[in-house]
Amino acid sequence: MKTTCPWQLNVKDFRIMSGLRKRPHLKRPLWIIILVTFVIIFLITAYVSPLSSSTACYFFSSGDCTLYQSPSFPARELSDEETISQVVIKEILNTPPIQSADSKIAFLFLTPGTLPFELLWDKFLRGHEGRFSVYVHASREKPGHTSQYFIDRDIHSENVDWGKISMVDAERRLLAHALLDPDNLQFVLLSDSCVPLHNFDYVYNYLMHTNVSFIDCFVDLGPHGTGRYSEHMMPEVEKAAFRKGSQWFSMKRQHAIIVMADSLYYSKFRLYCKKFEGRNCYADEHYLPTFFNMIDPGGIANRSVTYVDWSEGKWHPRSFRAEDISFEFLKNLSSIDDGIHITSDPKRRVFYGPCLWNNVKRPCYLFARKFYPDTLNRLLINSLIIQRYKLRLSTFGLGFSGNVIILSLGCWNEMKFHSARYPTPTLPIVN
Repeated sequence: MKTTCPWQLNVKDFRIMSGLRKRPHLKRPLWIIILVTFVIIFLITAYVSPLSSSTACYFFSSGDCTLYQSPSFPARELSDEETISQVVIKEILNTPPIQSADSKIAFLFLTPGTLPFELLWDKFLRGHEGRFSVYVHASREKPGHTSQYFIDRDIHSENVDWGKISMVDAERRLLAHALLDPDNLQFVLLSDSCVPLHNFDYVYNYLMHTNVSFIDCFVDLGPHGTGRYSEHMMPEVEKAAFRKGSQWFSMKRQHAIIVMADSLYYSKFRLYCKKFEGRNCYADEHYLPTFFNMIDPGGIANRSVTYVDWSEGKWHPRSFRAEDISFEFLKNLSSIDDGIHITSDPKRRVFYGPCLWNNVKRPCYLFARKFYPDTLNRLLINSLIIQRYKLRLSTFGLGFSGNVIILSLGCWNEMKFHSARYPTPTLPIVN
């Protein structure tokens, strides 16, 4: 029986085969073209991939975007002031964050006088002593305090005019006082009309366990965006870098120190972001968004953690009255997980994006404004019901579970105790 043997080719065979097979003239060049094309595609993909990640970070993110974006300084010859500024900023950004065993959130209240929701904030803070600090900047009159957490917490204050650089000055003044305490690692700017949407533990873990600052920042090509830019800011601040955003920030210590160190870019906004040459530029809406877009774009989340309703399209956001407050209303605010930016151009374009917390979609807002003082009683009633709800949850054995903290939905829930209808979300703690 004849068996089939494997192929065994010698040099003679190759000569015979090469003589019998004549390849088409274009076959080798075609393969070369295909190979070169694949190589080009691979190189382009490798180059573009970080940019794609950077773009993903830019919209409503709170992950470690510093992996993709580094401070982008101009390639032109710099002035002495710019060189000094860059050296200081880069040194601060490259310095490892301070580690503290008693890490605290500094709550910075910017108010004209008495805080109408001080009692609500007292309930929010109670039981968490040693994990927070309070600072109050009262621009018009010395406030009378009823809460132990606010007594003797007033700082030296100056007059603040809406829409003027004095608003930024007050923010910097609050940051400076709070930075004196080395345990303050997060700094939250709040107004007299702000209220919390979540319990303290939720807010603490949300801010402490991420490495970005929640500073609102977006491009608005309309008259209330880049239309406010002045060419007098050149060359340090170019029009392409000009940004807009809400003033209500949550800032990590590293960034707060940079704000204190900055004089160059601040001076540009002090001199030219105001009612100037037919433009009404408001420094509190443009200084910090533009500054951090220039010096550390990957270090900010490009969104605020304070909810504001601009749907009415007026100069000021919508204010909420007592009749607006309901379980459903507050529950909805605390569970919003898509951010929104509205431009001021004639088309009033609306941009949506997911709110990411360490690259996981999470509720956007920890606080909300603007609430009239007459809403206090309804907010306090909700707070009381939430305490009962938490007690009921503890009865069922809900609480700490490994490295996950079980939290109520927002702090505000329609109190129909059906866990299937309102499942309790979790917020992972990142070590």
